[in-house]
Amino acid sequence: MTREVRGGVAMTEEQSAFVRLAREFAAAEIRPRAREVDEADHALPSQVWEKAAAVGLTSFMIPEEYGGGGVTDLVTQCLVQEELCHGDVSIGNLTTSAGFFAAPVLELGSEEQKRRFLAPLCSGLPPLTALAVTEPGAGSDAASLTTRAVRDGDSYVLNGQKAWISNGPYADLFVIFATVAPGTRSKGITAFVVPRGTRGLTVGRPMPKMGQRGIACAELFLEDVRVPVADRLGEEGQGFRGLMRTFDASRILIGAACTGLSRAALDATLAYAREREQFGVKIIEHQAVAFRLADMAAKVDVSHLVTMRAARLFDAGENVTQESAVAKLTASEHAMWCTWAAVQTHGGWGYSREYLVEKWMRDAKLEEIEEGTSDIQRLIISRSLRS
Repeated sequence: MTREVRGGVAMTEEQSAFVRLAREFAAAEIRPRAREVDEADHALPSQVWEKAAAVGLTSFMIPEEYGGGGVTDLVTQCLVQEELCHGDVSIGNLTTSAGFFAAPVLELGSEEQKRRFLAPLCSGLPPLTALAVTEPGAGSDAASLTTRAVRDGDSYVLNGQKAWISNGPYADLFVIFATVAPGTRSKGITAFVVPRGTRGLTVGRPMPKMGQRGIACAELFLEDVRVPVADRLGEEGQGFRGLMRTFDASRILIGAACTGLSRAALDATLAYAREREQFGVKIIEHQAVAFRLADMAAKVDVSHLVTMRAARLFDAGENVTQESAVAKLTASEHAMWCTWAAVQTHGGWGYSREYLVEKWMRDAKLEEIEEGTSDIQRLIISRSLRS
């Protein structure tokens, strides 16, 4: 039997099985609810979340020993992420959000902590989780965060504020990054697991957003939040190392999500161009439209290839700071262009809510901003070139 090839590499049977599962779930459960979820704004699409959990798509990134699907290689994770986000990037990102919470736990946590915090994520009805890094004055420059953690006996006391925390309004568990040594930048950053309901932790209202409304965001306010030492991940000052490795992986996964979004825009535009007539012919026959579709197809391929390159290097244990920035920058800007091209080709209908392309264009903008803006990715790449 011919093996499916993606990015010039033939997938294993296991990879093909996970990709098929994601593709079929995206077509049956994600795409049909994309408009409904967007219109509902910040309401949690709990029905999709529960169905995804039932088939293992919310926990597939978590190692088998903790009850997960055991897909710990980034290449396969990216292949699955691309398919889910081809259905809808917002719901796709929600579906895999537990993997982002799990990353610093796996990178920094003890064996006891991994079992305690990760096993519940692999249950039939898993809790939602969140990673809390960004602050009102510290976005892309994570080393400048000011949330304070002060040791007090067998606990730490946390004070500060977080912003734009994905899943914030509904998360049951947070990994919160704070500094134990203000003014030392990365040297003092430490990670803590904090359950919702902890005294002093207040979750703000869902923040209105331009797009990707399937993932609600909120501010967190920490006022004398007491966290046991047993819930600190790693040693003091190790949080930034775990965070940077997490960012390397998450930026590559964003590349995969953007590739799926660009593919969706291309597929929708192809279908429209083959049916729509202008001046007596299908618009796909117009040279301007045909060339635009060709550019879209090229950008989809490039996005996939740079993402897979970065994922393979990550899995090989290489330092991929530059490659992850290239993947995120390239794929996010291509997604923005491809969704613009989809709206442009659909004409007035693309500007209406008759088609999903206008939503996808709004969704794509976030990918140029989150996990470090395009400007930050260019800065990372330029620094790598100078070193």
